[in-house]
Formats: sequence, C-alpha cells, structure tokens
Amino acid sequence: MIPLFELESYKGIDFSADDVTIGHYEECTFVNCSFAKVDLSDRKFIECEFVNCDFSLSVLNQTALREVYFKECKLIGLHFEDCHSFGFSMRCEGCLFTASSFHGMMLKTVKLADCQLHDVDFEGADLSEFVFDNCDLQGATFEHTTLKNADFRTATNYTFHPEHNGIKGAKFSLSGIRGLLKAYEIIIE
Repeated sequence: MIPLFELESYKGIDFSADDVTIGHYEECTFVNCSFAKVDLSDRKFIECEFVNCDFSLSVLNQTALREVYFKECKLIGLHFEDCHSFGFSMRCEGCLFTASSFHGMMLKTVKLADCQLHDVDFEGADLSEFVFDNCDLQGATFEHTTLKNADFRTATNYTFHPEHNGIKGAKFSLSGIRGLLKAYEIIIE
C-alpha cells in the first residue's frame, strides 16, 4: 500500500541526503527544502505548497503535480513533460526556471507570475490563452507553439518567429514587438 501524507509540514530538509518516500502528499507544505538531483518519480503532490525550495535537476518521471503552488523556488533543468499528465496543474510565483522544458504540453492549467523563464523549451506546447504575467523569457524557445490569444503584454525578452507559431489573437506590448520582428533582421528605432 502506498503511504499517504496529509497536512504535513517540512522545513529546511535536504531531501538529496534524506530521500522523499514514494507516496501521496496531500495539502503538505515544504519550506526551504532541497530536492536538488532527487528522483521524484511516481510521487504524487496534490494541493501542496513549496516555498523557497530548490528542485535543480530533479527527475519527474510520472510525478503527479496537481494544484501545486511554487513560490520563489528554483526549478532548474526540469522536464515537466515527463510528469503524469492527468490533472497536471501548478501556479508559480517569483520562481527561477532555467533550462527547463514544457515540450509538447498543454499548459492551460499553469499560471506563472513574476518568473524568470530563461532558456525554457515551449516547443510544440499549447499555450492558448496563457498569460505570461511579468515574466522574463530570455532565450525561451517557441517553435510550432500554439499561442492563440496568449498574453505577452507584461513579458520581457521574448524572441520568436511569428510564422513558426500560431499567434492569432495573441497580445503584445509595443515595447515587446522587437522580439517578434528580430527574425526579419530589420532595424527598429
């Protein structure tokens, strides 16, 4: 039988030294914990909150993330496309994503605010009606990505080729228009 952990609180634990038990974690809180290089495969996190946690290079094979909240976490080198797709939903605020991937995912149940998404792979993802709320997208990859009605108005540093992505109805700020026109090698003054 798979253990169930409910309403537990974990603070300052280095799970790279003390492995995360395979189980279901429901409404648990993790504060200042390190999951760096930890294999989180087959764990379920449901309505859990992670604050100031480090997930650098964690393994997410069939990991369930359902209604999970990440605040000011390091989410570096993660392959979210390896997560269990059923019920996948997360909200991230003030997080650092570097070299992570959402390749081919449908992201209607993901909310990002005030995040750095440097060198993140969104290739083939469905970001219809997605809002990049004050997000820095430096080096993010958008190729064959569905961006229908997506909102980039407060996003910065994005660059992608409009003809290689579905952008019908997407919203952009005038200051961010350079990122759309860079592929055409024109001069904007």
